[in-house]
Amino acid sequence: MQKNLRMAISLFERNSPLKHRFLSTATRINENGKVLPEMPFFDYTPAPYKGPPASDIMKRRQQFLPTSRGPYYTNPLNLVEGKMQYLFDEKCRRYLDAFGGIATVSCGHCHPDVVEAAVNQTKLLQHTTVLYLNYAIVDFAEALASKFPGELKVVFFTNSGTEANELALLMARLYTGCNDIISIRNGYHGNAAATMGATAQFFHKFNVVQVGIHHALNPDPYRGVFGSDGVKYTKDVQDIIDYGTCGNVAGFIGEAIQGVGGVIELAPGYLPAVYSIIKKAGGLYIADEVQTGFGRTGSHFWGFEAHGIVPDIVTLAKGIGNGAPIGAVVTTPQIAEVLTRRYYFSTFGGNPVCTASGLAVLRVIEKENLQQNAFLVGSYMKERLTSLMGKHEIIGDVRGRGMMLGVEFVKDRELKTPAKDELLQIVEEMKDMGVLVGKGGFYGNVLRITPPLCFTKEDADFLVDVMDCAMSKM
Repeated sequence: MQKNLRMAISLFERNSPLKHRFLSTATRINENGKVLPEMPFFDYTPAPYKGPPASDIMKRRQQFLPTSRGPYYTNPLNLVEGKMQYLFDEKCRRYLDAFGGIATVSCGHCHPDVVEAAVNQTKLLQHTTVLYLNYAIVDFAEALASKFPGELKVVFFTNSGTEANELALLMARLYTGCNDIISIRNGYHGNAAATMGATAQFFHKFNVVQVGIHHALNPDPYRGVFGSDGVKYTKDVQDIIDYGTCGNVAGFIGEAIQGVGGVIELAPGYLPAVYSIIKKAGGLYIADEVQTGFGRTGSHFWGFEAHGIVPDIVTLAKGIGNGAPIGAVVTTPQIAEVLTRRYYFSTFGGNPVCTASGLAVLRVIEKENLQQNAFLVGSYMKERLTSLMGKHEIIGDVRGRGMMLGVEFVKDRELKTPAKDELLQIVEEMKDMGVLVGKGGFYGNVLRITPPLCFTKEDADFLVDVMDCAMSKM
């Protein structure tokens, strides 16, 4: 399989519009004289930075944005420019972005086609309202609907994934006439009222009233009580319905791969079995595709497709706009009808600049075969990451698919003791060597890899070599 995968990658790269952007680079040596992994050459020079330094920005941030989450790293980065899969700091130092703004940058930073679409639309009409007609909004809605199976043909635009999930939960409750929602432990769905309730990690929840939400066992193949037997986990869903509700529910919401939860793929067989249980209880299935959508998983355009089911409602954000603030809810005409019972409205939902960007993103993904690239390069990268397990005992698990991968670090493989502090050290070392990654998981011990879908085999090799080097320092 390894030989066939590499042959496929080689053939793809020879015919890919991305190939001309990457060449070789000079050898780098650290302060101790050790040869470091070579970063792929990138034919781009950032503009000189003339703004305030990181130290000044940090002081002002602490004063005026004191409630915002603190930045990564001991010495926070002041990132000032981005191009495709690379970011540049105030000193014009280049970093390979393997986090993609938390799975948001799908086409690549400042992709010329997306930038052009946004600029052209901004020059014509920056904002209006859906009370008027505008082709940019309708064009994107039509193109987006065409990517979905069955009757999933009605689109509602929002500003974010949180708003999309909030609206989806509201629609499920209105359509079914029930209030109870079931979600999965360890899942993350947003930080508004209903979505905070559906989220099942205590550090993302404030002590406010959260009603009508039930959290089922997490079908985690690595740490779950039933391992990879997905069907066994579903008994807990049935028990929740039998013992915690009137016997009917509004719906079930879940991610095909838990992103914030640590890139956890749901155990095989789980979603189809849960789908059947929820349907019998009169509920709707809501697929949270905020992180897994738009080809990121490689094997499919949407994460739910890998499980052979068709949801009733799908929520989108992040990769939909390549960084533009836009989300969406896609559902059937019958379910969508519930919003006509009152006056539903979103001032910025369907903003013409954001929808023009979204349409450009769809076209770039298709034109540059980014879903195929995510599958081929992502599979190769996962293979290389898995090979590190034979060298580094601290790696407990490598998981995910496409350009959504996770590496869980443990102090003891048998006990699966989380290695949170060690992960923080590895992330710092990787940054110093030029690679930016994410971190997550309930125990904060999972390294998250969600790069732009234009990542190449050379980028994957560099990332893995840097991780190997960082772990070797421990």
